[in-house]
Amino acid sequence: MSKNQLELLKQMTTVVADTGDFESIRAYSPTDATTNPSLIFQAAQQPQYKHLVDEAIRSGNGNKNEILDRIFVNFGKEILKIVPGRVSTEVDARLSFDLQGSLAKARHIISLYETAGINRSRVLIKLASTWEGIQAAAILEKEHIHCNMTLLFSLTQAVGCAEAHATLISPFVGRILDWYKKNTGTPSYTPAEDPGVRSVTSIYNYYKKFGYKTQIMGASFRNKDEITELAGCDLLTIAPALLSELNGCTAPLPRKLSPSTAASLPIEKIHLDEKAFRWQLNEDPMATDKLAEGIRKFAEDIVKLEALFGIS
Repeated sequence: MSKNQLELLKQMTTVVADTGDFESIRAYSPTDATTNPSLIFQAAQQPQYKHLVDEAIRSGNGNKNEILDRIFVNFGKEILKIVPGRVSTEVDARLSFDLQGSLAKARHIISLYETAGINRSRVLIKLASTWEGIQAAAILEKEHIHCNMTLLFSLTQAVGCAEAHATLISPFVGRILDWYKKNTGTPSYTPAEDPGVRSVTSIYNYYKKFGYKTQIMGASFRNKDEITELAGCDLLTIAPALLSELNGCTAPLPRKLSPSTAASLPIEKIHLDEKAFRWQLNEDPMATDKLAEGIRKFAEDIVKLEALFGIS
């Protein structure tokens, strides 16, 4: 019997479920799972998860920041009962430009997991790929607090994260495509020419060319073709609807990304300090726009969570 594309993908790429819904995670048996404020906001409104929210409100003792942290960790703990690997839990997006605030929040989230008996090796702390977020990751990684760098849209951000020895980056494929479709007047792209696919491919090749240990997890997909074009990427985090499409398709799935191919490419090394990082990011209108928009959106969903449970 022919293997479906999800099974084939799992042979070359670690598949991660991009959801806060436990039943979807069980259905597709991913290795890891990742969440963000938007996903938790959606999941927290479902009646079957009310007990996780109620427990957080009880144990948070009226402190809204503590309640939010516990909501996120409670969902993470339940996810870790299902997946064999790791869960990603996000630092409040409103701390994206606050180094010390990000450090304090990350350490507190890890302490909540460890108090629950979960080793920090099974948790990835998600930080926005701002300059401050990258500096936080550099410090946290030295404390064996592993980081997943999110809202990443450019090679500049990716290089900064790799130099900080972040465990993982999550470049946002679909959001890059959204920007180009909106701002260039191009209504569609072939899978190989998709700007998000090309961005992740360039990051992958750069990392493998220069031997960085930071892993790449493509995220935010708009269609199945974006996923199959990145077959061979270290990890891919995929929403349930697209996991279902892969599961139902038995077409061949050739490997598109490989370390050996990357090693043969003529790629120049990039050297960054803070000034160079900020300038190069500023010179990339897509990355600048999508980073700012992503921070605002995640912050808005945190405010919605606070309002939903009367903790604002």
